[in-house]
Amino acid sequence: MGRPPDDEAGGDDAVGEAAVDRVTAGEATVGGGSAVGGSDRPGGSATPPGGASADSARRYGALHADPSRTPNLGSTPSSPGSAPNPGPDRERLAHRLLLAVCCAFALLSCVLVPLTLPLGWDELVYASRYSPYAPATPFSAPRTRGVPFLIAPVATWSDSVVLLRVWLTLLATAALYLGFRPWLRAAHRPWAAPVAAALYGSLWITLFYANEAMPNHYTAMGAVGAVGLFLWPRQSLLTCTGIAVGIALATLMRPNDGFAIGLPLLIAALLFPAWRGRRRVLAVLVGLGAGALPWAVEAYVRFGGVLERLTEASEVQGDLRPLLSFVHHLTVIDGPLLCRPCDNDSVRPVAAEWWVLLALLVAAGLWALCRTGARAGARPTPHPAGPAMPPPASVAAPAGPAAPPPSATAPASSAVPPPPPATAPATPLRDALLALATGLAIALPYFVLVPYATPRFLLPTHALFAPTAAIGLLALLRLARAVRPRWVGVVVPALVLGGHLTVQAALAHGNAKIQGDARRDWARIAETLEQHGVGNGTSPGTAAPCLLNGNTSVIPLAHTAGCAPGGGLDDPRRPTALVMRGAAPPEWARDWPRHAVPDTYMRGWAIHVRP
Repeated sequence: MGRPPDDEAGGDDAVGEAAVDRVTAGEATVGGGSAVGGSDRPGGSATPPGGASADSARRYGALHADPSRTPNLGSTPSSPGSAPNPGPDRERLAHRLLLAVCCAFALLSCVLVPLTLPLGWDELVYASRYSPYAPATPFSAPRTRGVPFLIAPVATWSDSVVLLRVWLTLLATAALYLGFRPWLRAAHRPWAAPVAAALYGSLWITLFYANEAMPNHYTAMGAVGAVGLFLWPRQSLLTCTGIAVGIALATLMRPNDGFAIGLPLLIAALLFPAWRGRRRVLAVLVGLGAGALPWAVEAYVRFGGVLERLTEASEVQGDLRPLLSFVHHLTVIDGPLLCRPCDNDSVRPVAAEWWVLLALLVAAGLWALCRTGARAGARPTPHPAGPAMPPPASVAAPAGPAAPPPSATAPASSAVPPPPPATAPATPLRDALLALATGLAIALPYFVLVPYATPRFLLPTHALFAPTAAIGLLALLRLARAVRPRWVGVVVPALVLGGHLTVQAALAHGNAKIQGDARRDWARIAETLEQHGVGNGTSPGTAAPCLLNGNTSVIPLAHTAGCAPGGGLDDPRRPTALVMRGAAPPEWARDWPRHAVPDTYMRGWAIHVRP
């Protein structure tokens, strides 16, 4: 895999542009000597090192008249005043910074979201697939086997919440690294990869779900990694395997997101010459097939077919239909974790800073990429075969009698061979637009079909927008360095970025505290039920001795109490107990003894035990 040219890898880097301009003008420096095309002094000549024989002069002149045969300028010493190619060193430093960002992400998530946080509703459903978390809860049609697969190495033999969260933190950190690692090349600017990882990893949603048994972060990392590898100009077997694995991971976690990722990539591979190729198409198709296969098999085994499963999944999620919930996704940027319904939800102005910052940075990134493309189009493209001009006389012929001039009747092509056609330059703007389009394709179904909102649904979109936003942030920081007085260009960006991190950290810690208090209510309710003879048959392998129903949170309450969950108040089965919050029991349970649950975070809990 080749590294992009310096003007693409380094953006506005002055050193990279100067090196390209020198190569374009036909300069080439070696071993601290003078320019091949002649020294800066009038009448200067280039002399091959180590001797001045005719054969060595001829070979020396031919080598340096053809830049395609010239050693990499970044790996050879340069003459005074010329700069070596900084690309490899810059990429290595960016890679180390990416590793540092991932480590900081893991540490910050553990500090803000305690490892002792009780399992949430969805997490209990996934963890209860394994014996230490028995009895098992119903596994509805919208759920997939991706998260149970992730937690299996711990959940199959231990019910320790702390151990499970440590394992998930390690997985989330590794996924963050693998997701943004391809963007060291795909972004055409190595520094954009760690900056993008920092932008995405600093969101409170990402920090909160780093140690949660939920699918969305892994969907996001599969998506951003697959798109990054898709943008590499050369597709080796290893690169195609990475694309397939990323799409398979995203599809295994959330099939709808996986197909939303695969569709724009397939269109790009089929219609655009820059990405056209059988390898890309096969990689996307293999990833989609591998990720969707477990879901499809389960659809036929448990639900009678794919269409039947999709229909039941729609009913469970509140009847998917055309609607407009875009505003709701804007308001949940500060929480809650689930907004159903969202009619009365609002967003605190300070929490909306991310939407403003994201729009600003993406616009700045597109502007910077447009400028880069305009400069690349205006600059003469260096030809792989070198400038189409005869070599200087001092190196074109051996010393001795002057060679006769070429015959006037000889064809011109025998004197100066025509250069082969130049290759098309890379277009970073085009690559950024594909990543943005894929991110929008993932978000669109949630905006127009799903009748509720939760901030984690848009994690893949945030991840795919992050590289372009990172390019915009780097461009704005370069502009800030030119501001006078200089302290303004340092203080203002520091305040903006520091304020962003402060807001996100406060949201992550605040939502974690709310969730911890609310989830501990389930344990208090289970204790009250047990005091009145209901539950707690939670030992592995035992059948649930009771049936629990209520008007809210039935599944986690039943799981915590060691009971089987009922199907809602319309369930014809009479439960052992009802758990109601802020509501009276149905008419058929009005004479059941009522017991209030004390010391709860959410007020109004009461249990009604069947006589």
